[in-house]
Amino acid sequence: MQKQISNLDKLTLSNDFLFKHVMLRKRICKHILEELLHTEIADITYLEAEQTIDVYPDSHGIRLDVRIADTANTHYNLEMQVKNPVNRATGKFLLPKRTRYYQAMLDTDMLQKGQDYDELSTTYIIFFCLFDFFQDSQRIYTFKKRCLENMNIELADEAVIMFLNTLGTKGDVSPDIQSLFDYINSNTINSNFTREVADTIVEIKNDKKVRDAYMTYEMRMKDLRDEAHAEGKAEGLAEGKAEGLAEGKAKEKTATAKRLLSMGLSVEDIAKATSLSVEQVEAIKVE
Repeated sequence: MQKQISNLDKLTLSNDFLFKHVMLRKRICKHILEELLHTEIADITYLEAEQTIDVYPDSHGIRLDVRIADTANTHYNLEMQVKNPVNRATGKFLLPKRTRYYQAMLDTDMLQKGQDYDELSTTYIIFFCLFDFFQDSQRIYTFKKRCLENMNIELADEAVIMFLNTLGTKGDVSPDIQSLFDYINSNTINSNFTREVADTIVEIKNDKKVRDAYMTYEMRMKDLRDEAHAEGKAEGLAEGKAEGLAEGKAKEKTATAKRLLSMGLSVEDIAKATSLSVEQVEAIKVE
């Protein structure tokens, strides 16, 4: 138990679990959205808050972190992204298509609640990134759909995706947003706002319910890692067994071909008898 508790004490705002709990503090989350979007928000409501608090990462890591709606029915999804995920098989970065999937999840959820297409809410998917995905040093990268033939024409589907680059040096952000970036990067407190965030984190870490939830979260994470390890080990054993069987069959065919060669059979007849190619039998004959 002590190990689990000490792990919680070491968490910083960049940690997914702690980030969710901090964003569930309405005053902090609302202020961040207002500073980012340069607008006043009367109030915000958390969507499926209980699921967000107790969220466990699934096999694809695609559950939305923090979902919010404001009084104007604008919907927000806030995500913390520490690493830049890559598909090991293809070498392609996953973040762009992940935003596409998140957008589909938001829209599908709204439509399931009975809205028509023209009633779909304005949405903002906001990623806090501890890396510069686009390598242009912008503090904020904002994406909307535009016509390639005329970039002045916007599709106006009211779907916005924002990547917040905490390492950025270009573009203007408010002092509080910059101080938040500094705090995420290095735990540096240089504003009243980050002091509030830091105090909130201390309060969260001292909350028994949060500590219990984190212990459950850690155990679930361990179970998932163990399951992945077991699956990988099973696959490795299966592959090794298959390779061993194939190697055994190849050796058996080679031995048969050698016996038939010693008996004076033709290369063509041996190839037919062993299912080896003529070239393979010729190579065995040379040996």
